[in-house]
Amino acid sequence: MTMNRPLAALAFSGGLDTSFCVLYLQEQGYDVATITVDTGGFDGQELARIEGLAHRLGVVSHITIDGKPRLWEGALRFLVYGNVLRGQAYPLSVSAERICQAELISLEAKRIGAQALVHGSTGAGNDQIRFDVAFRSLLPGTPILTPIRSLALSRQEETDYLAERGITFPPKTTTYSVNEGMWGGSIGGRETLNTWENLPPEAFPGGEIDPSQTPREVTLSFLKGEPVGLDGETLDPIALVLNLNEIGRKYGIGRGYHLGDTILGIKGRIGYEAPAAHLIIGAHRELEKAVLTGKQLLWKESLGNQYGAYLHEGHFFDPICRDLEAFLQRSQGVVTGEVRIKIAPERFTVLGVRSPHSLMDPSVASYGEANRSWTAEEAAGFAKVFGLTQGLVAKVQGGDSSDSQ
Repeated sequence: MTMNRPLAALAFSGGLDTSFCVLYLQEQGYDVATITVDTGGFDGQELARIEGLAHRLGVVSHITIDGKPRLWEGALRFLVYGNVLRGQAYPLSVSAERICQAELISLEAKRIGAQALVHGSTGAGNDQIRFDVAFRSLLPGTPILTPIRSLALSRQEETDYLAERGITFPPKTTTYSVNEGMWGGSIGGRETLNTWENLPPEAFPGGEIDPSQTPREVTLSFLKGEPVGLDGETLDPIALVLNLNEIGRKYGIGRGYHLGDTILGIKGRIGYEAPAAHLIIGAHRELEKAVLTGKQLLWKESLGNQYGAYLHEGHFFDPICRDLEAFLQRSQGVVTGEVRIKIAPERFTVLGVRSPHSLMDPSVASYGEANRSWTAEEAAGFAKVFGLTQGLVAKVQGGDSSDSQ
């Protein structure tokens, strides 16, 4: 590091925006340390390219952090426990990644003694809020620098600035913007700027799908709510997720569109591809139906969705999220068993579940058929008492309560 120059820790992706940040901050009198957190979106070749670029830009240090274990432990497993799909569709892949990245960058910034935190988000999206709020929560009082947001330069202006200093970026060769991670990818393009059009198959990371593929079955194993096995083979959750992504992507599983409210209050729309997330959550939800009570399922759905909303909106470090995590984890004590899934092109079906904790007990009664735990008279008495309130309302209101409110 250079004497008397403050050190800025930059969340570095190796793209145009964060490369601009390095040179701009250096010219503003900062030394820059770059930090790349891999949450499943980079292969070894890409990580090597990012590190090489960082050193070409003249950073004082660069580190690549494997964020996948922290991403799973800190966020994704709770999204599974809560069966969280925003808008019943989108698995919050980018939201969870940004929280993980901000946390690990903050830890590294503290370790190296950085005097400022930097991210390359623009002023138009959700990520700026997530990074700002997380940095202020984790390293309160540390200045946050956001050159892209503050200067509001166009991509062409950034490209020209870098070219003048010997760093060239090729013109954008794709129409689509793709963010990939272990929990899924999000896709943006001209078609997602309105509410009507759809993305072509080639815009998705898995490309066009062969509709004639032979369906296949897989069996997922869960232990206390956590996926631990695939087709009888024990796997750690990260390896299992990566395997399911590979299997499901070939069939186009987990593709769709999410239209919802951004943190800033405007509507936004993206495409997504998240095979493992959809398969795991679909299987987990069905297993829970067998082992949890109706009241547990009701409150889990409500509180799980609330947890997802807080994470998505950048409130992950509010203590309420730890409270909700405690509830979600406590609910998983009996969520152990196997789930059988049939995967076909662009769809999957849960065929069956089995668990030593299943509450579906044929020895008590069979739905719609025989029972062994009550008599016909007891059933009739229950039905009479169960509907008592509605009968009283009908009597008092003259038999018509349909518009009483």
